Amino acid sequence: MAGKTFAQKALERASGETDLEPGQIVDAFPDLYMSHTASWRCIRTLERMGVTELYDVDRIAMVMDHISPAQTAKTAADHQLCREFAVKMGVKHFFDVNAGIAHIVLMENGLIKPGQLVIGTDSHSTIYGALGALGTGVGFSEITAAWVTGKLWMKVPQSIRIDIDGELPVGTYPKDVMLRLIGDLGADGATYCSVEFAGSFTSSMSVSERMTFCNLAMEMGAKNAFVAPDETTLRYLNEAGAADYEVLLPDADAQYQQTLSVNGTNLSPQVAVPHTVDNVVSVEEVAGTKVDQVFIGSCANAKYDDLAIAASVLKGHRIASGVRLIVTPASSSVMAKAAADGIVSTLIDAGAMITNPGCGACAGNGGAMADGEATFSTANRNFQGRMGSYQSKIYLGSPATAAATAIKGTIANPAEVMAVAG
Repeated sequence: MAGKTFAQKALERASGETDLEPGQIVDAFPDLYMSHTASWRCIRTLERMGVTELYDVDRIAMVMDHISPAQTAKTAADHQLCREFAVKMGVKHFFDVNAGIAHIVLMENGLIKPGQLVIGTDSHSTIYGALGALGTGVGFSEITAAWVTGKLWMKVPQSIRIDIDGELPVGTYPKDVMLRLIGDLGADGATYCSVEFAGSFTSSMSVSERMTFCNLAMEMGAKNAFVAPDETTLRYLNEAGAADYEVLLPDADAQYQQTLSVNGTNLSPQVAVPHTVDNVVSVEEVAGTKVDQVFIGSCANAKYDDLAIAASVLKGHRIASGVRLIVTPASSSVMAKAAADGIVSTLIDAGAMITNPGCGACAGNGGAMADGEATFSTANRNFQGRMGSYQSKIYLGSPATAAATAIKGTIANPAEVMAVAG
């Protein structure tokens, strides 16, 4: 019998079934159910159903990240409902508006572990694969059902293996690798597939960089993404206080629908241009394009090392006249560390506005644009109207490219700025 992929093993563990094959549908029991600001939808559904008992309250994690703090009385009431529900039902894993983005917060707090099945009301729940978990996005109805029954139907996905090797040039980062992959494969290139990242470059990455990989895998349609846990992973898990987990690794003879090889040695910084993430070009093709705003944030690229990279490019510079630079740290702990290390001061000295941790402009919470304006963003989506006017434009790239663009006032290759600084 052929070897098994990570997804096969993870769903066998979560379902209790054996010898699963791609395409089979099973009753899977997730280890954790994440819901964000709109958890109120689940609560109201339970009320209409008259449900008063939950399957396992310790598997519930609620994070008030998408609109934080509340901007309207309606949102404030939604938050209030969630807080009251958490107290009433004994939800231990409740994180309020001060915590940050759900994905990062859960990982920092040791709630995401290798081998787990994690579902979340956010499509970028694929990010949990950075710690060797099977993370996938679902709707609020699925989360509500899981709260009550503890399970949901899942189809065993086909798997794609992507080997990434080679050292990236100066000014090029994991975000650029992923944008290039998304551009080459297309937004539907990995639809309902489990994407396993491997290769020498992948194994050399930090957990934060693996988060960027797994987060953006969703933008090529992936059901989940995965990087095999190693010493780097175990060190992160230990620091986060995670315990009692089972590392699941694909077999050497696992069967893949597709195997791809990528060499990053000659890759340049990449930019996703309006209005789709798979509309990707090299930075040289759009260099000189005027922007009105730069946003450094989102679960893809607002972690500590992302802010550090942006600060290293911005250090000693001021942003261009007429440009707004918004920096939204991924979590309160990221912000605290960046403040303690002087990164926040460097960003402010360069002209940045630092907002509270959370999803921020990525989720339409601040940073809106007027007609005809353009933003360069480190987020994971550039859909029309996502940041204000439908007559505005969003370009996506790495924190380094974003920082260089803020300095120039036009889209710029960070290698040029870094060379001058060096």
